[in-house]
Amino acid sequence: MGNLWTVLTHAHSLAGPVLMLLYPLYASVMAIESPSKVDDEQWLAYWILYSFLTLVEMLLQPLFEWVTIWYDVKLILAAWLVLPQFKGAAFLYEKLVRERILKRHPKSSSPTSSPNGKPKSKNKFVDFITHKKGEHGAY
Repeated sequence: MGNLWTVLTHAHSLAGPVLMLLYPLYASVMAIESPSKVDDEQWLAYWILYSFLTLVEMLLQPLFEWVTIWYDVKLILAAWLVLPQFKGAAFLYEKLVRERILKRHPKSSSPTSSPNGKPKSKNKFVDFITHKKGEHGAY
């Protein structure tokens, strides 16, 4: 019985990193390589929610130390967010995060046009690096 308990304990402690990091990393890479945008949204939503959960967990660490089942609750939540049968990350993003973002940043201007009416690349970093002198004001 002692060896079985040791194996179960190790499996339980490995379940978190595998479920919350390894599988999502693999699935994110596969999503980038696939032509579909649906899986991209699922995994971007997952990483947003995972980051938020990690931040909350860091801030409330002393409280969570008193909640003995926190790790198990976190595993169940992560499974719901990650598993393709549930698509919990996309669901939570759509219901909670997206509404708040759209309230604060309504889509009043087109992201592909600049204030002077010229077409603008969607990649702001490339625009920043490749801008022409005088285009964004005097230097």
